[in-house]
Amino acid sequence: MKEFLKKKNVIFSAKRYGIDTLGAMAQGLFASLLIGTIISTLGEQLGIEILVTVGAYAKGATGAAMAVSIGYALQCPSLVLFSLAAVGMAANELGGAGGPLSVLVVTIFAAEFGKIVSKETKIDIIVTPLVTISVGVLLSLWWAPAIGAAASSVGGAIMWATELQPFFMGVLVSVIVGMALTLPISSAAICAALSLTGLAGGAAVAGCCAQMVGFAVISFKENRWGGLFAQGIGTSMLQMGNIVRNPRIWLPPTLASAVTGPIATCVFQLKMNGPAVSSGMGTCGFVGQIGVYTGWMNDIAEGTKAAVTAMDWAGLVLICFVLPGLLSWLIAVPMKKKGWIRTNDLKLDM
Repeated sequence: MKEFLKKKNVIFSAKRYGIDTLGAMAQGLFASLLIGTIISTLGEQLGIEILVTVGAYAKGATGAAMAVSIGYALQCPSLVLFSLAAVGMAANELGGAGGPLSVLVVTIFAAEFGKIVSKETKIDIIVTPLVTISVGVLLSLWWAPAIGAAASSVGGAIMWATELQPFFMGVLVSVIVGMALTLPISSAAICAALSLTGLAGGAAVAGCCAQMVGFAVISFKENRWGGLFAQGIGTSMLQMGNIVRNPRIWLPPTLASAVTGPIATCVFQLKMNGPAVSSGMGTCGFVGQIGVYTGWMNDIAEGTKAAVTAMDWAGLVLICFVLPGLLSWLIAVPMKKKGWIRTNDLKLDM
């Protein structure tokens, strides 16, 4: 059996199921829900109806895009990969607010069953899609509502706790989600799976921005403008290899996130009421900031917010750009003088 599973590329590992699939799922979310939301928002603000329509179609493909992305990470054969579109649609719809987590769990099972039967019969074109879709949809009917409810409950508890204890939870959420963004896992997928919005979503944005902008600023001497843009609007994950070699370089942006998180929740009441996936994106393509702006527009449309104020804009700029860079730099300077961070410790191979 072990040899058969190996031949079928069914490998049970935490990296494949936890890291690879989460990263791929985040890309699927970006290529559907996130980009669709951005396009729709542009259409609404500019009064261009066709953009709203384009965005709606992109958002409608969210479940399928996530499932196919996960299948790609699991190295599925083509028939399995294409069949996962239906699985993702079912799991996302039945999972409700916790749809992304439902898609992740169900797709893994459906993909692996599909890989096991792939090319094992003379009627592969019928058997492989039949098994993949049947397993995926049946598991969606059975598991997705419960998985979605559980994920929604956990996310709800985090958001409730943040409303109740904005300082403590502001620190906790900001640091944890920010570190997840730099680690080889997906903070965006985690936030989407937990439907993390509101004040907790704002703290998550703060933490992610602290990592990206913080690393971009403190490594500017080594990496110059290319590194500034690659990390500042790309990803701080680029520093992961350097962190392994010298973990101390992670302290400035992480400590900065412990400061900006509670400032976001307690001072500016920065909320992410746009797509939950935006909470874990930070300054990557400015998706986090676009998500906050989308939330403002949603609140205004629903009548819960009168208008976007100067304080709102000041909070967004300070939390996302100014404070992360300034605080990380202030923390890094004495560390460099003490020799904790040495020349080229932050150098990227670019």
